[in-house]
Amino acid sequence: SPFASAAVFARQPGRLEAKVNRITFDYPSLPPLAFVRFCMRYPQDCKVREMATRSELEPLTKMRRAELAKVNREVNRAIMPHENGQDVSADEWLVSPREGDCKDYAVTKRHKLLERGWPTRSLLLAEVVIASGEHHLVLIVRTREDDLVLDNLSEYVHPVSHASYRWVRAQQPINPKFWSAINVASSARLAMDAR
Repeated sequence: SPFASAAVFARQPGRLEAKVNRITFDYPSLPPLAFVRFCMRYPQDCKVREMATRSELEPLTKMRRAELAKVNREVNRAIMPHENGQDVSADEWLVSPREGDCKDYAVTKRHKLLERGWPTRSLLLAEVVIASGEHHLVLIVRTREDDLVLDNLSEYVHPVSHASYRWVRAQQPINPKFWSAINVASSARLAMDAR
């Protein structure tokens, strides 16, 4: 299953714990220049859409899982891959273009999930480096159960622990206009009582 859990269970007396991999936010980072232009073009996609005091993550229900898989699949099929031949200073991120590169896929997925009511704190654009050494943009979806990756290079939505990226930077959950350097860290979480 594309949503197979990345949890590793460790037995403790009377309890079952799950190891969950989460994005961790290090020091502040400048956002990509093209992101700043994107926010000027699509200001609704760059503002906080929920009350700042509400910080809990959304539960990953069966319906939410299906929604993520559908959006990932539909956007991956709707945009024809087209390598951006321009330099970084002329790069432009567009929502729902006919053809585009990884940035267009990622912002389109985020846009569609925002339209479906997902909070901004759960939908983070993230810059990574893939095996070829190229910089690449993906969408991280943070849920109560796991942090997930939507990537135009994969038809599946998968946990961040299954991604073979070098993590660079991502939007901060508290305000999508701010970015931070990121890593993936493992933490133990009480899953259930094993009695």
